[in-house]
Amino acid sequence: MIQNKSTPPSPEEQEKIKSESSWVSLLTQEIGQIIIGQKYLVDRLILGLLTNGHVLLEGMPGLAKTLAVKTLSDCITTEFKRIQFTPDLLPADVVGTLIYNPKEGNFHIEKGPIFTNLLLADEINRAPAKVQSALLEGMQEKQVTIGDQSYPLPEPFMVLATENPIDQEGTYSLPEAQMDRFIFKLLVNYPSRDEELQILNANANVSSQQVVNQVVDIETILRSRKLVDQIYIDNKLKEYVVDLVLASRKPGEHGATDLEAFIRSGASPRATISLALAGKALAFMQGRSFVTPQDIKDVAPDVLRHRIITSYEAEAEEISSDQIIAKILDSVPVP
Repeated sequence: MIQNKSTPPSPEEQEKIKSESSWVSLLTQEIGQIIIGQKYLVDRLILGLLTNGHVLLEGMPGLAKTLAVKTLSDCITTEFKRIQFTPDLLPADVVGTLIYNPKEGNFHIEKGPIFTNLLLADEINRAPAKVQSALLEGMQEKQVTIGDQSYPLPEPFMVLATENPIDQEGTYSLPEAQMDRFIFKLLVNYPSRDEELQILNANANVSSQQVVNQVVDIETILRSRKLVDQIYIDNKLKEYVVDLVLASRKPGEHGATDLEAFIRSGASPRATISLALAGKALAFMQGRSFVTPQDIKDVAPDVLRHRIITSYEAEAEEISSDQIIAKILDSVPVP
């Protein structure tokens, strides 16, 4: 639930935000000891922490997706578990199951790895849909049902999922309902030449193993989330957020008539909420107590790319959702 601050921030509030957000740079520096480059990836993982949202990372194997998530968990005083998704994984392997005790003649609960703070769902699209859907209740309701009882998940609870591109062998497409549960879908790209050289120098030795320190605790993150709720977002900027999402559904009404044939379905109202919340979290990370239009534009591709379903015409002409989003951002007037 987004709490909207109705008045512009005072100098005292601005100073408080700037002070309370200082841990972001500490965490970024600590992660940077292991993860070379990939600033975009690290920043968006921290945004996920601040927004209490789940994050989906897509990229080719070997781009440090899993390592980035593991390093993030190592830098935070929190419980972390990992599930390696495979074709033979069962829903009970994720949420848990009822175990019969013949001696006592009753059942007891064996909780699955979903009962944690940070859950790495590694290569999530290599398991069939029935396993992927086992995460849905936990991701949305922050609880799971085993037998006839529901059990709350720890607070905070965040799913960090990695996937390989769907044209890779042995992958399944994630259901659209599950995709919508992720606040961000991140596209992880190859490092630059200089970054790859740094990676080589840092990892060329067999015994090279960097260790990171825990620099942030759960209480700090939960406190920061409350401050994110207090970030000011102007009414005109809220209208801009709504217009961007509406343009993904009916682009012709927002100056992008040429996109209508390329969109099968647009972003859901959940995208509207996520876009505003991500803009507020980005402002917090930068030590500001108010959201700017650029904040919204910066996070829009990550919030919208997995929520815009392209048409067959778009696939035929090799037009991606990112290209559609770029056109929408150009078409909708900025306040």
